[in-house]
Amino acid sequence: MNKPIRVLVAKPGLDGHDRGAKVIARALRDAGMEVIYTGLRQTPEMIVNAALQEDAQVIGLSILSGAHNAIVPRVMELLREKDMGDVMVVVGGIVPDQDAEALKAQGVAAVFQPGASLDGIVEFIRSRVGSSAKPASSAKPASSDKPASYAKPGSYSEQRQ
Repeated sequence: MNKPIRVLVAKPGLDGHDRGAKVIARALRDAGMEVIYTGLRQTPEMIVNAALQEDAQVIGLSILSGAHNAIVPRVMELLREKDMGDVMVVVGGIVPDQDAEALKAQGVAAVFQPGASLDGIVEFIRSRVGSSAKPASSAKPASSDKPASYAKPGSYSEQRQ
């Protein structure tokens, strides 16, 4: 049996808007991946250390603040310093096309801009990581109207109201 893909979803910098990150985290979880959400206002050092501790295969950075040109290069540098070049980095958020190309040139696997398909993100990660992670039997459809909440950084739980 294949182990599920482990994805660390992070909100770096001072950006306090995490709804999109939570939607992505839920979609990845519902697709059978193990998701670790770091919470808001993470530094690049905190993100890379968490990825190392959690044995993440993928780091997903959600950035809406416009700080992608400062944060992402630092994350990539730290991954190289810690010999974690096998960890795939994807970025989502408000990133102009020109900046997206520059981030890819630095080693980012993909940049998902507003309107990106959740299914497309899931399939991209699956195809690049090379796992056939199966949806968990208890997974709920991503279209559920129940909100996702996070009890504490690093744990994912679903709150029913």
